[in-house]
Amino acid sequence: MFISGSTDTADTDIRVGAMPTRRAARFSRRTRQTLLAYLLLSPAILYFSVYFFYPIGLEFWASLYSGQPLIGESRFAGLDNYVAALGDARVRQSLFVTLAFAIGVTAASIAIGLGLAVVLNRPIPGRTLIRAIIFFPYITSFVIVALTWQAILDPYTGILNSFLAELGLPTQNWLGDTSTALPTLIAITVWKDVGYAMLIYLSALQSIPSDFYDAASIDGATPTQQFRYLTWPLLTPTTLFIAVVSTISQLQELAPAYLITKGGPADATRFFSLHVFEAAFFELNIGYASALSFLMFLLILAITFVQFRLLNRETTY
Repeated sequence: MFISGSTDTADTDIRVGAMPTRRAARFSRRTRQTLLAYLLLSPAILYFSVYFFYPIGLEFWASLYSGQPLIGESRFAGLDNYVAALGDARVRQSLFVTLAFAIGVTAASIAIGLGLAVVLNRPIPGRTLIRAIIFFPYITSFVIVALTWQAILDPYTGILNSFLAELGLPTQNWLGDTSTALPTLIAITVWKDVGYAMLIYLSALQSIPSDFYDAASIDGATPTQQFRYLTWPLLTPTTLFIAVVSTISQLQELAPAYLITKGGPADATRFFSLHVFEAAFFELNIGYASALSFLMFLLILAITFVQFRLLNRETTY
């Protein structure tokens, strides 16, 4: 009995003594895995720190100064630049124009891109060539796009007005009229970017299992019902992606206004980014331009958050 009890006690002591060793081994393994993960992530962390977080912090710091805080003389101004920006009627006008432009381009790109994707996802003759033609403007430099459309829309020698005159329809000063300038820029940008939305939607459509449509057809669903209750819900993540990317891009857009209309006529196409550009490089008011840029950053952050809240839904096949 005594010998047996001593053996049991010894075994227990060995097991108890082994527990910290196993815990230490697991802790050491977890530590190594964590360090390896951070090591692998370090290039991305370094990239975002240098090219994203640091510029944002530097921009906010510059926005608290008046004058030229990054390149010349300046003085601390606190929130004066933000107060001046929010009270500037021209800033509010440019913000309204930019929001209208971003919403118009994003909505039209989603609607037209989805429609083209649905049509070109079917086995129609020459669909590969048609896809390439539609996508080609997206990879074309906006400088070339601007020069091309300026020639097409010229009120005196442009092809579009000549065509309208041949049909007996009234001609338009497309880029020189306050009522048509912004819609024209929206149309040009949609023409350039819709190929990207089409390509993303095509990829998403081809990833939906065909069994879903076969089952819907057996149940008697019409093509319209299949699109409404099957295709569109399954494309929600894709729509969210396109909406977020397009909105962020268009809110920062400068090229259409700068290259085509110079912000005119009568500030009808004066984008927010053009206002920032002129404040920074023409007026050399770096602090004020930094405050404007930081306000746009906050606006983009808020809009993106709203888009995720409205469109971010789980999709399961």
